[in-house]
Amino acid sequence: MTMILLALHVLSALVWVGGMFFAYVVLRPSIPGIEPAPERPRLWRRVFARFFPWVWVAVFTLPTTGYALIFGLHGGMADVGLSVHLMQGLGWVMFLLFGHLYFASWRRFRTSVDAGDFQAAGPALAGIRKIVAINLVLGLIVVIIGATGRYWP
Repeated sequence: MTMILLALHVLSALVWVGGMFFAYVVLRPSIPGIEPAPERPRLWRRVFARFFPWVWVAVFTLPTTGYALIFGLHGGMADVGLSVHLMQGLGWVMFLLFGHLYFASWRRFRTSVDAGDFQAAGPALAGIRKIVAINLVLGLIVVIIGATGRYWP
């Protein structure tokens, strides 16, 4: 059971952090060349509509599997190292930031694009970009902690 929980935990982190990396580092710089300009927000709308359900899966799977591992494998929070506490804390910050992104910025962006109001979509997309940038950095830190934590003193 431990292997299944750990596999689900790692795959969820991989999907979320990898998706943010792709969106921010690969897709974002590629978008300005798309013409006509209104196609750019429409593309982001389609990309986010497919990516965010996967993030929701990760948002539920990561803490579920993480706490199952902590309490099942280690017997509780008292027996885990600093790395686990750091991953947990940063993870909750990431979850909260994604919640704001989804329920505020994404909703405004999606509504604006669907209405053809590309002027209003710009600031909402800028809000999404900021949160994705922050969460990408946090996610990469968490991945490093997760990969190296067992070797900490």
